[in-house]
Amino acid sequence: MSEPILTATGMSKYFGGLTAVDSVDFAIYPGEVVALLGDNGAGKSTLIKCISGVYRPEHGRVTFNGEDITSHAPADIRSRGIETIYQDLALAENLDVGANVFLGKEKTRRLFGLIPVTDDSYMREEASSALDELDIHIPSLKQRLVNLSGGQRQAVAIARAMYWNAKLVIMDEPTAALGVPEQRKVLALIRSLREQNIPVILISHTMHDVMAVADRMVVMRRGRIVANIQRADASEELIVKHIVGTADNGGSAVMI
Repeated sequence: MSEPILTATGMSKYFGGLTAVDSVDFAIYPGEVVALLGDNGAGKSTLIKCISGVYRPEHGRVTFNGEDITSHAPADIRSRGIETIYQDLALAENLDVGANVFLGKEKTRRLFGLIPVTDDSYMREEASSALDELDIHIPSLKQRLVNLSGGQRQAVAIARAMYWNAKLVIMDEPTAALGVPEQRKVLALIRSLREQNIPVILISHTMHDVMAVADRMVVMRRGRIVANIQRADASEELIVKHIVGTADNGGSAVMI
């Protein structure tokens, strides 16, 4: 087996007297889709925020491609290729598709050789190429994002990650509040990332989505990882039992 692209070792995060993440060890390998599962308050979002630099862990170490990135700033972690797509997407709905792909990294040109202005045509052309690679078709890239469907906005967020050379994509509830056709498209995008050998950490409460795309299911409960289940050994019933704490520790679930 290849070396993991990311490892988190002994991760702990506290908020006052609350232990949100408790001595967690986690790893993901190139081209792997790992579903990070658990009930509300299990520690999933806190763990990925420690990985992506939003939170600084009290204990533990995160390495990415062999480099220690523990407590690096989010922008620094993004520059290394870890892209996190949150449920609210962090997109600017009043801007068009190209502007969102280049959000914070806008391309400029000089008007009359003197005045710097944003190069909207260039950004739309580049955004179009990024969307084409993901087999996503949006009729007009001049549309503001507020006029796009939820699935199309998800596609723009993923295209932005891919354009800036994402090496690991973290997705937090990507199909929440989407219709069935849009859910299918997002799942197809996750498969497309895997085919490009880009690993995905998927946080989801939708078991159907998890079973459809995940290679491995990692279950958290009360800040700890309680099960690490390979897809071949997984069932919705087994996963739910681990989430609620009624599964025994034998059988196909391997503790890590």
